[in-house]
Amino acid sequence: MLKLEGKKVVVVGGGKVAERKVTGLIGTGSLITVISPNATDELKGLAGSGRIEWLEKSFAKEDIDGAFLIFAATNDSKLNQLIKNAVSDQQLVTIADDPEGSDFHVPAHIQRGRLSIAVSTGGASPTLARKLREQLEQQFVQEFEDYLEFLFSARQRVLKEVKEASRKRKILSAIASEEFLNSQNREADFLRLLQNTRNDV
Repeated sequence: MLKLEGKKVVVVGGGKVAERKVTGLIGTGSLITVISPNATDELKGLAGSGRIEWLEKSFAKEDIDGAFLIFAATNDSKLNQLIKNAVSDQQLVTIADDPEGSDFHVPAHIQRGRLSIAVSTGGASPTLARKLREQLEQQFVQEFEDYLEFLFSARQRVLKEVKEASRKRKILSAIASEEFLNSQNREADFLRLLQNTRNDV
């Protein structure tokens, strides 16, 4: 889990693999540059709308100057290794056809508001990782987004208002229960919980 806001990310390649990498980066706030003489229609569309920069050219070492992350996502193994060798010690690179030689892996990922779940097989089977992600998408439906927002605001209030450590633990444990997930009126239940635990002290 990396905060990529404002960071330069370079994706070398313009095919379907590169497209998957780029679409996974959209929304991170990173500054995405694609380096490739050709690109898929999806990548061209993203470049046309200004969401990414597309340099319609072959890779050159200076293309990765100042990049935080580099994705070697071409269909040419020799070029991917050339990109890897051009990376400095301060940069991280992932190579589409060489997971063992990569500095990092991009897991299959689902997002439900503040809830973020990543699945990785360590490069053994991206297909299995995608299947597991699809199963998790069915399990963690959209209601988790509202629940996480409730947990966030409730936790802030508990940390601010509740001084006793044992009472704090009791409340935080209670609101993370299935009862609160399925509650039809979490706010009222939460206020009741605050009052009841206050009376217990």
